[in-house]
Parts: sequence; structure tokens; C-alpha cells
Amino acid sequence: MAKNNKNCSFCGRPESQVEFFIMGQDGAHICNECAIQAAEIVKENSTKKSNLPNLQKEQVPKPIEIKEYLDQYVIGQEEAKKYLSVAVYNHYKRLMQENSNDDVEIEKSNIIMVGYTGTGKTLLAKTIAKKLHVPFTIVDATVLTEAGYVGEDIESILTRLLQVADYDVKAAERGIVFIDEIDKIARKSDNPSITRDVSGEGVQQGLLKLLEGSVVNVPPQGGRKHPDQKMIAVNTQNILFICGGAFDGIEKKIAARLNTRVVGYGASVGIEHIDKLNLLQYIAPQDLKSFGLIPEIIGRLPILTYLEPLDRKALRKILTEPKNSITKQYRKLFKMDGVELVFSDEVLEYIVDKSIEFKLGARGLRSITETIMMDEMFEMPSKNEKKLTILLPYAKSKIEKANINRLKIA
Repeated sequence: MAKNNKNCSFCGRPESQVEFFIMGQDGAHICNECAIQAAEIVKENSTKKSNLPNLQKEQVPKPIEIKEYLDQYVIGQEEAKKYLSVAVYNHYKRLMQENSNDDVEIEKSNIIMVGYTGTGKTLLAKTIAKKLHVPFTIVDATVLTEAGYVGEDIESILTRLLQVADYDVKAAERGIVFIDEIDKIARKSDNPSITRDVSGEGVQQGLLKLLEGSVVNVPPQGGRKHPDQKMIAVNTQNILFICGGAFDGIEKKIAARLNTRVVGYGASVGIEHIDKLNLLQYIAPQDLKSFGLIPEIIGRLPILTYLEPLDRKALRKILTEPKNSITKQYRKLFKMDGVELVFSDEVLEYIVDKSIEFKLGARGLRSITETIMMDEMFEMPSKNEKKLTILLPYAKSKIEKANINRLKIA
């Protein structure tokens, strides 16, 4: 502690007005309040530096490394992982071209992923976010409406990216945005309407400037714009956009296109070679246009990939193999109460059977497992048992007693 009649070397207050002093060399002192403020300044500056790293090529994860990381959490979907890994790697290289002296400018390649519900679109985005060294955010297109209507403006997408980057504009301008449920803003009819389509075509028109790259004025706290509000200018030129959607019913568009192609080089391809159980693998930009996306937005999403429908083998692996698999999560929950949880193989096969029956994909696995485990999760914390084994008769009884209609898709 300092002696009396000493003042803080920063704010000048005497020892009597503060709680305590911290002594330094040559008679320097700092009070506790100035020390707290100094710590906050250091933390803020270090956070900004971490959001905007000086990227070196040796530090950037290679596409194979990114895919190997995704393999730990996502089963299957080899094509989608490959496209996503390459896109992220190229995004890093685009950021590093800022120091290049030549005239060749690498343009960004936004991605659109098409896949059935429960096949892992959002999981891929969440998983890859853990691997990145740039700001990443996931937004839902279903809440977006045209400017001036009830809902969120298009600029709210960038507001969330700014929040992730701690309002460091330079860091946000190098980030990645995943727009989920992009199919929900499709045009309501195949022909332009004379009425307002405020949550469909209007949103697509508003997204054009973001996807292409332009300076957008963003309200820092989100919400509606108003004249007295201070805006933050964000340049979207180097922001990578990844879009995902289920596009429910687009198989009919694909089937119609494949069956009516009777002229040209592809006319000799036999219809019998088409895999009718997985039509998404034949998806093309014209199918997205038929579904309701406007040509301008399709052109700004040049990379189109699809996610495979999950078969029985993939669903079985999803239950047990990923780092955050469903069974591992439940084992951890029970382990926190000192209980060892064991699932029999017959129960795991039964869960997969029910998920296929209800056509719920990977999400169905959790719904069914939750239904089976609910009573045990309620009772076990109050018991003194140290081991719980879930057998097939028990699982069947819980599913049969449950209101199974809530698990089905209408």
C-alpha cells in the first residue's frame, strides 16, 4: 500500500478518495479504478486485433483440412463438404490478395446449398464456423421483409455480422454469412405479380446489392431505419454469402425438366439412368428459377450444390459416431448425475426405423430419442442407481404411449 499524501499517477486523486493504490517503480502509483479502466482498454484492443488477423497463407486451413474437421461432426455429404471447404479456402485467399500488386482481382463465389430437411445444412454452417478465423454469423431468411413492412430489413443481416465482430467494421467486411431458409423468400408465383410480394420477391431484390458487393448503411442495433439514427457503412465486397434451403417440391421441377429434354446433346441420355429416389443430384439453376428465385439472385450465387438424402446407414452413424452425436449428448447428461447410460443396439436400430418412417431426417432422431428418454430423465436424478440400460421393449412402449402424431410431418 502507498503512504499518505500520494496521488494516482493517472487520474491524480489522493489515496483518501479511492480504495487502494498499486505501487510501481520510481514512486508511480495507480488507483484501483484506473487499473480497471486500463484492463478494459487492453481487452477491447486485443479483441479487435483477434477479429482482424494478418492472414498468412501458411496459417490458412487447406480444403482437405477443413473437410476433415467437418467429417468429425457431419456424417456423409461429401460433395457439399468439398464445395464448402473450397469456397472458404478461396475466401481466405481473396482476403490475402489485398497486398497483391497485379491487376487480377479474384471475385467471390457465393454458394447455395439445396437439401431435404434434416440433412445437415445448418449443421455444416455451425460446424465450419468453429474452424474459421473470420467473423461468421447465421441468419434466417424467414424473418426478412421488404423495407417499410413489418419484419426485419435486409440490413439486419449485416447488423448480426457486426455484433459478432464486436462492431469492428474492418473485421465484419471480411466475414462469412450463412443465410438459412433461402427457399422461403421464393416468388409466390412463377410470373411477376402486380401486387407487393413483401416477404418473397421484394426480399430477393433487396439481397442483390448485398450479394454483389456494395456499401450498405447498417443500423448498429438493428430494427427499422429512421432519419435521426446513426448508421454504420459496411462494404460487402469481401463478405462471402452461403445460402441454404430445403426447396420442398423442387423435385417436381427437376423431373419435369429431365423428361422434356428431347433435343440437343443430352437427348440421347436414357431416362432409365436417372435415379428417381435422389433427383436433387440433377439440380440446375433453371430449377431454382422455376421454384421462384429471380434470375438476378441466381446469377449472384454461382456455386450450386446439393445434400444427399440420408439413408439408413447414414442415420445409424449419426446416432453414435460424430463428436457431438445424440447418444453422446444423453450419456453426458446422465453422467453429470453419476449415472452410466447404455443404449442397446436394438434400440438404436429402432430409433432409425422410426425416423425413416416419419421422414424427419436427422432431426427425427432427436425427437424420437427424447420421447424414449423423457421419463428416465425425470426420475433418474432422484434415484440412487448408477447404471441405466435402455432396451427395445422399453423403447417401444414409450413410443407407442406417446402422442406419435406430433412427430409426423403432415
